[in-house]
Amino acid sequence: MRFQGTDSYVATDDLKLAVNAAIQLQRPLLIKGEPGTGKTMLAEEVAAALDMPLLQWHIKSTTKAQQGLYEYDAVSRLRDSQLGDERVRDIHNYIVKGVLWQAFDSDRPVVLLIDEIDKADIEFPNDLLREIDRMEFYCYETRELIKAKHRPLVFITSNNEKELPDAFLRRCFFHFIKFPEADTMRQIVNVHFPTLKSELLGVAMKTFYDVRGLPGLKKKPSTSELLDWLKLLVAEDIPLTALQSADNKVSVPPLVGALLKNEQDVSLFEKLVFMNQRNR
Repeated sequence: MRFQGTDSYVATDDLKLAVNAAIQLQRPLLIKGEPGTGKTMLAEEVAAALDMPLLQWHIKSTTKAQQGLYEYDAVSRLRDSQLGDERVRDIHNYIVKGVLWQAFDSDRPVVLLIDEIDKADIEFPNDLLREIDRMEFYCYETRELIKAKHRPLVFITSNNEKELPDAFLRRCFFHFIKFPEADTMRQIVNVHFPTLKSELLGVAMKTFYDVRGLPGLKKKPSTSELLDWLKLLVAEDIPLTALQSADNKVSVPPLVGALLKNEQDVSLFEKLVFMNQRNR
């Protein structure tokens, strides 16, 4: 079982190597990188390429590790007991299986995505150490040990908003997705816009990397934002001349709101363009 990439996802050699290393070691693959570099999509593409079901657990700031295992719906059981429902005799009727339980209980290996783990409380990763390491947990309400029938292929993504505990990191294989270089970015764009004219792509790519390279940006535009911008350029039929200044100096590109996502960055960019024009 090896991941070789897909037609719809451009994976660099080092990324494919990391995925296959995690498969070989049977350890979770911890993926870090800028938002918009395809971390979540990687798990989806690996699942499709290896013909494995995909289970996703999108983490929020309020998410607790227990929710990934199971939750006991005591309120519903109390209500049913008051109504004389026969279901109350079996506590299994009030156990809501979490994503980890579903992965452990699957009759075939699955890809399990734990998305944006750094959004949760700092204790969240530690609370999952035993379950991810031993692939088992105990359900106290039903008094049964839940063991994984097959070890899932676990992908864990992080935007580096919080440091993860050393004990958790030790159990993972780590890979940082570097921001794509121009050649790789061209391949990514060609997957999404195979008919895009090379002249437009060349000018748009230069503009994008110029904007991204501005010092002091609070949020640099990412791959997903470049794709959104290109989609708008094509939909609005923006002419090539609108992206080029006569003397090849920095100028405000059309639909810049697809690239810059806060007022500080837009203001900084406009000031730089103004200073650039004054110095002509």
